[in-house]
Amino acid sequence: MTDRSQDLIGIRLEIKSARIHELMSNDERFQNQTLRPIIKFQNALLIEVFKNYIRKHKNTFYELSLAGRLEFIEKSIQKDIKFRNSLKGMIIGQFTIEEYNAYITNSSSLNKRMMNMVIERVKDQVQVFQNEVITA
Repeated sequence: MTDRSQDLIGIRLEIKSARIHELMSNDERFQNQTLRPIIKFQNALLIEVFKNYIRKHKNTFYELSLAGRLEFIEKSIQKDIKFRNSLKGMIIGQFTIEEYNAYITNSSSLNKRMMNMVIERVKDQVQVFQNEVITA
């Protein structure tokens, strides 16, 4: 393992609830060993990036009900390809070379998992956007 790989793995947060066992699929193992720790580590950045996304969309997010805000989060990450690719890059950039090589063997399925995890993480923290008063 390279110094870069060791450094990346060393800064990740441990997720005690992430279970790894023999019978799980490779995708599920990758999700628990790699994606979950990286997404948790990148949480503050993901939140700031989403705040910027809200600003760039004229702060309409703040005019929505809670249900509307949750839908806005989901649709913005699922439908805005440039935004989605930016989020993916923030996560993939934290992969070790070994993880990247595992990722490219089934990137389509892993991308779905990755974006669903990001959507849920942002939705679970919707309250951090409650009192934002941002001017463009």
